[in-house]
Amino acid sequence: MSLLSSTFRSASKSDAIWEKFLPSDCHNLIPTSLCFDSKKDIYIYLSHNTILIDDGQKSFVLEKAYGKKCYMLSARSLFIVYGDNPGHWRWTSLPESRFLEVAELIRIWLFEIRGRIKTCLLSPKTLYEAYLVFKPSVGGAFNFKYQLAEVSIGIVGEGNTQKQNAYLDIPKGWRPHQPISFKYPKERRDGWWEIKLGDFFNEGGEEKEVEMSVHDMSTRLKGGIILEGIEIRPS
Repeated sequence: MSLLSSTFRSASKSDAIWEKFLPSDCHNLIPTSLCFDSKKDIYIYLSHNTILIDDGQKSFVLEKAYGKKCYMLSARSLFIVYGDNPGHWRWTSLPESRFLEVAELIRIWLFEIRGRIKTCLLSPKTLYEAYLVFKPSVGGAFNFKYQLAEVSIGIVGEGNTQKQNAYLDIPKGWRPHQPISFKYPKERRDGWWEIKLGDFFNEGGEEKEVEMSVHDMSTRLKGGIILEGIEIRPS
């Protein structure tokens, strides 16, 4: 419409309009080395570029359609059972990861990962979803096939945690005798895989924490996956 009408064209460039789409703290997220001519340019930059924050422990980007905040918690920012034991987990780098480090599972009996994020960082009045982002290692994952895991999400201290069953191995189609309601990983456009941990509505106005977790319920020795982090994005 801005191509056909000078009025719409003027409005489409108005800082007052684009200001409404930008989060109030957006200026704290932009690298100081960058300068912009308009609020529209800031919005376009934040919605097309992933920015590392908190010393590279989190990433931030705006959802393009409505300007909602999206975050990913790096593997380093998560609680990983035995994550500091080199016999179980190896910290390495991958060119396809947005973070400096990812965690590669070597072998472990107890597979458990948890992450938290403060609700004040997120957009208010927004339904969010959380996803574990991972991929098989070069040698492939082992002993995750057909093994149930439990994924959960909830506000800390409120006793409203959602829990569901899931499979963490890469599926080859629906499995006979298994409920279709169970969660399975899906491939992302960036080459990683993700599995939904759950969703929550961020009312806003109060400082709370959301905890997300996944743990494998089998007793088999397992390994061969690479963990990038947990992504929290609008539903």
